[in-house]
Amino acid sequence: MATEIRPQESKLARRITDWLEPKNWIIAVTLLIGWHTAQWTGVGWGAAGALFAAIIPITFIKYGIRKGHWGDRHVGAKRARLIVMAVILLSVATGIALMIAAGAPHTMIALIVSMLATLAILAAITLAWKISVHQAVSAGACAMLVQTYGPWMALGFLLVVLVGWSRVELRDHTRNQVVAGTILGATVAAAVFQLAR
Repeated sequence: MATEIRPQESKLARRITDWLEPKNWIIAVTLLIGWHTAQWTGVGWGAAGALFAAIIPITFIKYGIRKGHWGDRHVGAKRARLIVMAVILLSVATGIALMIAAGAPHTMIALIVSMLATLAILAAITLAWKISVHQAVSAGACAMLVQTYGPWMALGFLLVVLVGWSRVELRDHTRNQVVAGTILGATVAAAVFQLAR
């Protein structure tokens, strides 16, 4: 479901924002770290994590769009963002509890816990300031992939830079909001993942 391109906006920036949205990063990082953790069994756990951290949240967002509660899947308005974040926090926390109960590998639980911690901080900041969730999620995903697969995964930060450019180009965020999201996402996700696994 593509976001409608506004007149005069960059089509390339819109495509980058849509293709590299948080849901896609979350699905990629859960499956890739799942594979590294326990091959196909790990991919299954990654899919379970993605269900609660990406699929249920995007389903809720699309429901809100259909009902007219927010304009698009990037949910720009502050009040709407906070509602969406609260639902995502509940979904992710539920996923963690179920994964623990089902005996998921510790690394996979640590991965989802790091997402929960990052989102909780983003929600707190969003009460006062529109920090970039796109940047936090993409940078956090890259940081955890570097921790898991090694330094060559830092090439993924080239995509993070593209995401940041698109958010500023579309005037959805300022440069400061993008930089703050990048730093917060990378540092919080990496620290929690390292401590929890």
